[in-house]
Amino acid sequence: MSQLTKEDLIGIRRHLHEYPELAMHERATHDYLLKTIQSFNQQYIEIREIPKLPTALLVYVNGSNPKRTIGYRTDIDALTVSEKTGLPFSSKNPGVMHACGHDIHMTVALGVLNWFSEHQPADNMVFFFQPAEESENGGKVAYELGVFEGKWRPDEFYGLHDNPDLPAGAIGCRMGTLFAGTTEVNVDLIGKSGHAAYPQNANDMVVAAAEFIGQVQTIVSRSVNPIEGGVITFGKLDAGTIRNVIAGQARIEGTIRGLTQKMIEHIVDRLKMVANGVATSYGAEVKIHFNQGGYLPVENNDELTRRLIEFAKQDPQTDFVETQPAMTGEDFGYLLSKIPGTMFWLGVDDDSQLHSATLNPKESSIPKGIKSITRFLEYRMNN
Repeated sequence: MSQLTKEDLIGIRRHLHEYPELAMHERATHDYLLKTIQSFNQQYIEIREIPKLPTALLVYVNGSNPKRTIGYRTDIDALTVSEKTGLPFSSKNPGVMHACGHDIHMTVALGVLNWFSEHQPADNMVFFFQPAEESENGGKVAYELGVFEGKWRPDEFYGLHDNPDLPAGAIGCRMGTLFAGTTEVNVDLIGKSGHAAYPQNANDMVVAAAEFIGQVQTIVSRSVNPIEGGVITFGKLDAGTIRNVIAGQARIEGTIRGLTQKMIEHIVDRLKMVANGVATSYGAEVKIHFNQGGYLPVENNDELTRRLIEFAKQDPQTDFVETQPAMTGEDFGYLLSKIPGTMFWLGVDDDSQLHSATLNPKESSIPKGIKSITRFLEYRMNN
């Protein structure tokens, strides 16, 4: 295969959109990506599979005069969302959808790889087609498996995320943190059930849970610097079985978001203090469990991000937008905590938001994104 055309790219994107797969189960996606990459010019590239992470793919591109190895990452998994776009290429896998635009991500990555398979880069390159971004922290898993060792370790890493609020094909970025880090929180409150008519003989965990949730609201409003930002959301509360029985147990599930790891750790400490206080006040047992996995804040490297922004502002073929930080999470943050790099937005101009059942990114963003990214990477290899 020679250079992919716009029609080729749209066909690839629509195929990927039709067959979305969940984290660590992206088998058909892996096979399609592999077949597509195998159709490219193989003169400069080497394909590597990872037995312990079987849906992942790594592709090495040999540079003509390498000074460094540049990494490019794309995520490949989908979400448990039932699609409602009505598109002729809607998901054929019930209850699963590329509602976060990873079909766009993969297509852009294939387009960039295809360009460099036809136009040998000056520097070496590593393309990482990563499973399990939405859950299971695939980036962290890959890193801990030693995937990025030897020649496969990039000196710098880049990746994008689509953004429906930006014009199609625009590049958005900022210095510092782009995405928040996220931590899951599960709270179990254990007391004593009893008859609704005899509350003195029970220990009501509905009341204790309500007190816990109420006190937590003061953490961000009174314990966090307003200009730094943090979020605590409890989206699930389970307690009780019937109206006339006092609940002896309750479970609360939620998430913490923070723009720095220090902020997340501060909120975690405050949550533990609230849990201890509620346990003491209600004579209850309160167990609190945190799980961050690989979802660290996406903190862009200052020097590399400055270069990207400088390029995007002066390049006549790139529309650049300076963006604000977002409270959404992304496990590319873990890789950026190990390898310097930058994540940026690719505008896809849609009225629906990420993770919605009606998300329909503009396909015109794909060739524009590929052109801007390849031009930046070539600029980076010369600067």
